[in-house]
Amino acid sequence: MDCSHIRNFCIIAHIDHGKSTLADRFLELTHTISAREMHDQVLDNMDLERERGITIKAHPVRMMYTARDGSTYELNLIDTPGHVDFTYEVSRSLAACEGALLVIDAAQGIEAQTIANLHLALERGLEVIPVINKIDLPAADVPAVLKQIEEIIAIPAEDALTCSAKTGEGVPPILEAVVARVPPPTAKAGDALKALIFDCMFDTYRGAVSYVRVVSGRIARGTTIRMMSSGKTFGVSEVGVFRPAMTPVEALDPGDVGYIVAGIKEAVDVRIGDTVTDDARPAAEPLPGFRDVRPMVFSGLYPLDASEYDQLKDALERLRLNDASFIYEPESSVALGFGFRCGFLGLLHLEVIFERIEREFGIATISTNPSVIYRIHKTGGELIEVDNPVHWPDPAGITAVEEPYITASVIVPNEHIGAVMQLGLDRRGECVGTESLDARRVMLKFEFPLSEIIVDYYDKLKSVTRGYGSLDWELLEYRPGDMVRVDVLLNGDPVDAFSMIVHRDRADLRSRAICKKLREVIPRQQFRVAIQAAIGARIIARETVTALRKEVTAKCYGGDITRKRKLWEKQKAGKKRMKQIGTVSLPQSAFVEVLKATE
Repeated sequence: MDCSHIRNFCIIAHIDHGKSTLADRFLELTHTISAREMHDQVLDNMDLERERGITIKAHPVRMMYTARDGSTYELNLIDTPGHVDFTYEVSRSLAACEGALLVIDAAQGIEAQTIANLHLALERGLEVIPVINKIDLPAADVPAVLKQIEEIIAIPAEDALTCSAKTGEGVPPILEAVVARVPPPTAKAGDALKALIFDCMFDTYRGAVSYVRVVSGRIARGTTIRMMSSGKTFGVSEVGVFRPAMTPVEALDPGDVGYIVAGIKEAVDVRIGDTVTDDARPAAEPLPGFRDVRPMVFSGLYPLDASEYDQLKDALERLRLNDASFIYEPESSVALGFGFRCGFLGLLHLEVIFERIEREFGIATISTNPSVIYRIHKTGGELIEVDNPVHWPDPAGITAVEEPYITASVIVPNEHIGAVMQLGLDRRGECVGTESLDARRVMLKFEFPLSEIIVDYYDKLKSVTRGYGSLDWELLEYRPGDMVRVDVLLNGDPVDAFSMIVHRDRADLRSRAICKKLREVIPRQQFRVAIQAAIGARIIARETVTALRKEVTAKCYGGDITRKRKLWEKQKAGKKRMKQIGTVSLPQSAFVEVLKATE
């Protein structure tokens, strides 16, 4: 199709503002999917996405739409995630588009992630069309949201459209606006092939399947392509588009969004953000890729069954293929055996990866305490980065420790400002600014240590604001912090899987919480088990699991007390000997429960 009749756009919004539902209405309106095949969240093809009601992966689809002017247009839509942990998915989708629909809930108004996604779209130079969704709700306040659009995101209110994705009201004018306002892709005839890989998946039979946006040139079956980052070449065996299932076509032309199958058997041969070109007539330089995203949260991942180590490695490699923000490297633990150190963008990202491993690959896993990257200045002037407590150097050789800080935008109703302020102070945060959005809500700007919010801050925020609070954050800088490593010892032996890096002021509270939790989950032994938390050689918390005791004097009926004392002394000596050679049996649930331990 001629480029002038192609429109590439995506849907961006805060979580739960109706992106996937609006995409469903588009599919119905353009007859891309039949009524028999229709169901809620068509593009969310993972069970995990439907159960949680969130979008985790961006999903492309091609729709053919006949506009009011009688012309038929090819609309390539990409539905994107809304949670802050999946911002990288959004940035990749934006690279494949010329326009974006910014969906805003008519009842909740502009949220933190709404503003963050808007900035991403404007950085890419996209045409942004505001859409006010859920106008059918009793609590909908369209005039107030229109005012927010003008005052907060500086877009004229008359440019905004209103709709109800649930009922379908107001949806047709949105497609007309896409045709009229989103610019078509630009491509010159005769240019060398350039296609941007914006996503990827692994198929057991066909290998790595690359999702591409063709910028110039043509990809057809039989084309020999070259990956410009590695120089490796592959023969294309199939090209196709998403309708929404994978549908083979003859070729992908400039402006098209589709997939290519080239018999790529090794996941490492495909790099998201790479440029595909024709090996016979290569392009001079690659397309600009995506900004490199550094994982913020690190956690150890270990198989419950040590024999599944190789399967876990294969699973992580395949997940890494379509999630460039996820990284991993091998590591080992005395308590847990061989596993991997994994990096994530946030705690929800971590939970989703772990659950996908269990569901898609059938591998049961356990994880260690999440941590962040600390910068440590040593006495010799050396600067090292540490994300694993096991690698924390000797305190005598440390001159200074720096921890990452973030700037967080928290939007809350006015009546919950006090509770959110207190929550921020409890997490060593500092409120650096406030901005009134309207008569009902305010945006608070905080500066937090990243380590304080990665575990349960978002859950606590939702709790104290009764679900109305929203959060967006980005890395700010590294600042000095009084961080220490806390070791957990069982009968004097350190368990490296429970080690953690915390601020000195919070070490006592955190240590007592973990020791108390371990006392509840460790089964009683034949000998007493001492659970201790220590900073270096100093014990800062202790709990004791009492020993199981057999009544050895039950067979004694009367007689001299010396007989009973002899039996008790014999039992005492046996328990002492058992404590020296015995080992503490740690259930797998103990590692999960420690993650949930709060102060």
